[in-house]
Amino acid sequence: MLYFESVTVLNRESFLQGASMEPIRSLEEMKIIARKLPSKRVAVVRADEVETMGAIGSAVKDDMADAVLIGPEKGIREAAEKAGFDLNGVEIIHAEDDKTASFKGVEVIRSGNADLIMKGFVASSTFLKAILDREKGIRGPGVLSHVAAFDVPGYHKLLIITDAAMNIAPDYDQKVAMLKNAVIVARALGIEHPKSTYVCAKEVPYEKMPCTMEAARMKEMADAGEFGDIIFDAPLAMDLAVSSEACRIKKIDTPVGGDADILVLPDIEAANILYKSLIFISGGELGAVIMGANNPVVLTSRADSAESKLCSIVLSTVVANYSAEGRD
Repeated sequence: MLYFESVTVLNRESFLQGASMEPIRSLEEMKIIARKLPSKRVAVVRADEVETMGAIGSAVKDDMADAVLIGPEKGIREAAEKAGFDLNGVEIIHAEDDKTASFKGVEVIRSGNADLIMKGFVASSTFLKAILDREKGIRGPGVLSHVAAFDVPGYHKLLIITDAAMNIAPDYDQKVAMLKNAVIVARALGIEHPKSTYVCAKEVPYEKMPCTMEAARMKEMADAGEFGDIIFDAPLAMDLAVSSEACRIKKIDTPVGGDADILVLPDIEAANILYKSLIFISGGELGAVIMGANNPVVLTSRADSAESKLCSIVLSTVVANYSAEGRD
């Protein structure tokens, strides 16, 4: 299970099986690590789409994942041919429509025939309804949240952002769960003590800015060990989180300053604006995963590049391996 009441620190050397002694600092490094980890199987719901087929095909070809493809078999084979994906040895499960494909995908996960599930040419609402179904789904006891790991030119390591896609106006408890989910992803990337913050417009608690008060409350929880062995300081403005020069100029002394691993954003508007800015202005690439279910969920955006879709698959397999190590 990927949701933890308290975040457990796993032995990174054991998890990475000696593949690396350092945190994964780029998406390319993540791919290298993924090739050395045990392959995880991806259940692709409505795989009859060329872009989705291209991403999963690249992951399979490069030994970063295995796949089971779910949807109209004729459409899957046509999409695979256009994407140049050789289906020899790949399991196909026929399903005519979105609802049937979504529930068959969840069934594959529940039966242990796959480790993570990916949205293809299917409506997000139908896909998520199957995942969250109380009787047949794979919902965990926690909050589902979107966690994106960005590789941005100009920043010296991966930057983890939450939540740009799932929780519209999260309350405080949801934000706590979002941070816990993001910490799991950071640990899966080999970051033992992720430097984390709640990004606000001001770096001191201010009653007229409720987010700053929430951030201060979250810092109290972090100081009490509620998030495990992380380094947390908040509230912090965005410039302080990612720029040591801004900290120097403003004379702000913080252990997170200029070196943040995890950014918790106050709502989906702020997170989505930052997400799109890092892609379309800064030229960033990303991998993203939905956390909080019993298995990782790949839910890519229509605007995501082929590379980002591939990296989302790879990130999710790395998280799945981390979770499996935790159960051993």
